[in-house]
Amino acid sequence: MSRRVAREGILRALFQIDLAGSDVNEAIRYADEGLELTENGLSFLHEIVQGTYSNLAKINKVIGDFAVGWTLERMPTVDRNILRAAVYEILYREDIPESVVVNEAVELAKKYGDVDSPRFINGVLGNVVQAFQEEQSPR
Repeated sequence: MSRRVAREGILRALFQIDLAGSDVNEAIRYADEGLELTENGLSFLHEIVQGTYSNLAKINKVIGDFAVGWTLERMPTVDRNILRAAVYEILYREDIPESVVVNEAVELAKKYGDVDSPRFINGVLGNVVQAFQEEQSPR
């Protein structure tokens, strides 16, 4: 449960960085307010936000490649940042199963996105996971 709550903080931080142009460390400082995260949850929040931001160009390219008919600029800010964090986890966190990442992203979309967000997030991430698994499988 700690990671689920941390993912809400991750979304807050990425949203603040994206929309307000906030400094990454400042956004992280404010992202965990009121979440009562454990030390592990706080560490997870820091790693995912910093990792996502550090790899933003690659992550944005992946999202752009798999969000058919959508540009990043046209996506709702919530959806865009849920996707960014989830793609970071898929690409860089081998210890977290892709199915868990997708499920958690869809749950965030249900809570913070609009009515179409869960389906959109699930579709884009499903395509990313499929391509990632094909790339990882031996030929």
